[in-house]
Amino acid sequence: MPYIGLIPFIVSIVISLGAQLWVSLSFWRYNRLPSSTGQTGFSTARRLLDSNGLSGIVVEQVKGRLSDHFSPREGIMRLSESTYGSSSVAAVGVAAHETGHAIQHRDGYLANRIRSALLVPANIGSMAGPYLAGLGFVLDGFLSDLLIQVGIGLFAAAVLFYLITLPVELNASRRALILLEETGILASHEMKGARSVLRAAALTYVASALTSVLYFFRLSSMAGTRRRG
Repeated sequence: MPYIGLIPFIVSIVISLGAQLWVSLSFWRYNRLPSSTGQTGFSTARRLLDSNGLSGIVVEQVKGRLSDHFSPREGIMRLSESTYGSSSVAAVGVAAHETGHAIQHRDGYLANRIRSALLVPANIGSMAGPYLAGLGFVLDGFLSDLLIQVGIGLFAAAVLFYLITLPVELNASRRALILLEETGILASHEMKGARSVLRAAALTYVASALTSVLYFFRLSSMAGTRRRG
């Protein structure tokens, strides 16, 4: 069964594609549903930030769709064109989620601090790790073993980053839903839409973590087989 090792990767690809499809469908559905309060993504973020003592954070619009993110280093929340000026339930949910990240940073949320510390090693590991390990597999001798070990070690940082991202994102979504409910920015019947959008987004992080873990174990298995051979 020479191709049996491909099964986990096929499964992870299917999950990743399914997660992206769910995000697109959820956002498309609830991006067409206007919030009853008329709050936009910008006004939602601004109101929630100000009410949580974060009035110093700048909220600005960036190009793209679902490219929303909070930069703690710059103190800037960037909302995509599909979020910033939209008053849809989806846009409000996304803006509240990014506010959740800002509050995590303010509170020194441990998982968020760990993720921030892993960011640079993870970027290096995800780009260089597989290439170094792959080069090691085609060479022989001490240099080969060293490249494999270094490559797998670097990629492990990326795996840890993807894994720690899960609780960070889930916590930000939980904070967002609480804020929206407490402030009444979304009506009770609109909260279902916000939950759906945020759950769909969370699944993409699950898919990324699963893919990285499977690839890590694949590299480790190949290294083990090579040593035994």
